[in-house]
Parts: sequence; C-alpha cells; structure tokens
Amino acid sequence: MFENSVKAYEEAKEVIPGGVDSPVRAFKSVGGTPPFMDRGEGAYLIDIDGNRYLDFVQSWGPLIFGHCDKDIEDAVLETCKKGLSFGAPTLLETQLASEIVEMFDNIDKVRFVSSGTEAVMSAIRLARGVTRKEDIVKFEGCYHGHSDSLLVQAGSGMATFGSPSSPGVPADLTKHTLLCEYNNIDSVKKCFEDSSDISCIIIEPIAGNMGFVPADPEFLKACRELCDKNNALLIFDEVMSGFRASLKGASGILDVQADIITFGKVIGAGMPVGAFASSKKIMGELSPDGAIYQAGTLSGNPVAMAAGLTSLRKLKANPEIYEELNRKAEKLLNGLKKVAKNNNIGFQGDTRGSMFGFFFADEMPKNFKEVSEFCNFDRFGKFHHEMIKKGFYFACSQYEAAFMSTVISDEDIEACIEASNEIFKNL
Repeated sequence: MFENSVKAYEEAKEVIPGGVDSPVRAFKSVGGTPPFMDRGEGAYLIDIDGNRYLDFVQSWGPLIFGHCDKDIEDAVLETCKKGLSFGAPTLLETQLASEIVEMFDNIDKVRFVSSGTEAVMSAIRLARGVTRKEDIVKFEGCYHGHSDSLLVQAGSGMATFGSPSSPGVPADLTKHTLLCEYNNIDSVKKCFEDSSDISCIIIEPIAGNMGFVPADPEFLKACRELCDKNNALLIFDEVMSGFRASLKGASGILDVQADIITFGKVIGAGMPVGAFASSKKIMGELSPDGAIYQAGTLSGNPVAMAAGLTSLRKLKANPEIYEELNRKAEKLLNGLKKVAKNNNIGFQGDTRGSMFGFFFADEMPKNFKEVSEFCNFDRFGKFHHEMIKKGFYFACSQYEAAFMSTVISDEDIEACIEASNEIFKNL
C-alpha cells in the first residue's frame, strides 16, 4: 500500500536531513512513513503509490480552492510565460498590495517577502526600530517561524520534538524574548513590570501551532491596552489565519486592531510568499524611505503575486465562501464529536471560518501547557495513522490546525465521519 513511499523515504534520508525539508513532515509524532505525494486534484492528494487522500491540510492553509484550481493555475501559467523572476518591480505587486490595503482600516502599506518566517522576522525588526527597544513578548506554543529569537517555547515542529529552543540559537538573542502564557494576561503584565524595554507583543490571534486554540477576545484587548500604555507595538501573526479565519483573517472577527500584521501562505495561493503590513507612519521607517533595512531578491515574485492576486480577488468577490466553509468545518467536528461520545472518548474541537482543529481531551485547552497536559497524543497518533490508511489526510501532529477547502463536499465529510466511527471503536 505504501511500498513506493517507504522506498522514497529511505532514499530521501540519504541526501536530505531526516528525509524531509520541514521537520513535521517526518511523521515523528504520529508514526509510520510519510506518504510522498505525486499530485493534487481538487479536494484530493494522490501519492506515488496511487493512494488517494481527502486533504484537510491543504498545503498547511493556502489552498482555499483546493488543488489545481483552474483560475489560479491559468494565472500562474500565463505569468510563467513572461518569466519566472526579474528582481525588479512589477505591476502585480502593486495590485496585490492594493487589494490587501483596501480591506483593512489599520493598514496603509504592505511589504512582500518570500515566507512567513521572513515576514515575522522583518515585522519584529521594524517594531524594534520604531520603538528603539529590544525586548519582545511572545507566547508559549505560538510558532512564528524559525528565526533565532523566536525559537523559544515554540509550537508546531519544535513542540513535536520536545525542544523548548534549538541548538545554534545564541543565548544573547533569546534573552530579549520574554515568554508568557497564552490567554493569561497576568503573565503579560508581569513581563511589562519586569522590563521597560519591550518593543512589541507578537501573537497568533488564532493559534494554529499548539493545535487550534483561538485567543480570548478580552485577553487580546488587554494586550492592546498594555502596548498602548507602554509604548509598545502589537503584532498579529496572521501567516496562518490571514484570509482563512475570515476575509480579513482574525482581524476581521476581533474588535482589536494590531499595529503590524504579518501574512503568508494564503496570499500566495500555494506559492512561496509572505508579507508584513502597517500604517504609513510605521512603514515609513522601512528602507528605502527610512533606516530600517529589509530586502529580498525574490520578494514580490511575479508568479507568486499572480497566484495570490487571483485567489484573493475570488475570495473578495465571494465572501459567502467563509460561511459555507465554516458550516462544513462544524459539520465535520460535530460528526466527530458525536462518534467520540458514542465511544466514550474525550474529544474537543473548534472552528474559525475555514480553519478548525480538534483534540483528544476531556476539556478544550486554552494554552500550550493545557494542550500538553490535557491531550492524549498517543490516541491522536493512532487516529491519524488509521485515517491515513482509509484515505483521509489530517495534519501529522496534534500541534497543528486543519483547513477546509471549497472543493470538499458534504459527501466527503460524511465519508470521513463514517470512517472515523470504525476507528474510534478501537481507540
């Protein structure tokens, strides 16, 4: 059933560390061999053994319209015919930036980069440069990419491997990273009491790397107030939730405005892209207008811009998509909850637009510590392994969110619930 993937994985391990180019793909937390994918078709992935999987990962978020959407594919192919990269300005950058800016009251300008990691790294440099302060506040279990100062109690792959930090990260850098507990405002207040040098709070307003854990709205409002009181900036890391949780991401469903927002994944519709955005005043500090330096040869790559522009315009023209995607996500979660209850298994889940997530736990966790303590990781691993065999592809870690796409049907969801019922009986 997986013979070709097993062989491919062994060959990959000879020339690629761990056989993968992003650690979570190694399936260490769920066991088994990662399927090597050959192609995507709509709601499905097909591996090199010919197995088909209903895909709830969607390339970790960006494929709202599923695999090989014709409009996005056509835009990419047409752009490729003109050239893959120029290292020079194109109209597509301005067009995509304008589409994004038009939707937000607190954003005037956007700078494109090539990844979410770059977007967050640049946003923090901008915050430090604007405030002339060095410390940053982050939250346990929030993953903001793999730049040095942020690999401190990160979620996602870092949590999967049980590392609170990473070798190779100098202590002189991490000493400026102050850790707080997600959804615990007292821990944030303590940081501001202990340091007068805090430049920013960076947070996933909807955490997707400690599992799916939305921030409490009152908690975010209190973070906003602390920033205002202490001349610090509030950064929303919406690399995952941007244009996923709603048309305006988490920012569109919260009564809190960030000073800087980082984007990624979705604005590239599957192509490598990231961005950070803010007001004219703050972005005016950025080179070449200001002294804070940031650059990238492939930033604003025309192929990525074309894909993202097509996807974003489709979303803006059909905002009802998010209600339909949320309905599908709730249908799936409600079905899984019912099956779990019938089999006396603790199961929790939640949705925000086209994002969703679930835990094998008796109560819904509110932070990284609770995820680690409340959740049955062994049970999740068994569930994941058996669902893969039945043709359903969920994120290969309890610490990851899941995603719904427009091409997943009610019939697909019902088939998934039915398959899970067979598996839950043996969990």
